[in-house]
Amino acid sequence: MDDYWVAVVWTLLPTVVVSALFFFILRSVIFADRNERRQYAKIEAEERARRGLPAHAPAPASASSASASES
Repeated sequence: MDDYWVAVVWTLLPTVVVSALFFFILRSVIFADRNERRQYAKIEAEERARRGLPAHAPAPASASSASASES
C-alpha cells in the first residue's frame, strides 16, 4: 500500500509545482503592471502640476456608454 501513495505523490507533484510556478509568475506580472501604472500616474500628475494643468483630465465618454445612457 505504501507504493500506491508514493506513486500518487510522484504523479501529482509535477502538476502542483508547475501550478505554483504559474501562480507566482502571473502574480509578479500583475504586481509589476500595477506598480508601473501607479508610477506613470504619479509622473503624469507631476507634469500636469508643473504645466499648471488640472490634476486629472476628464475621460472621454465612449459611444457605447453614451447610447446606453440615452435609452
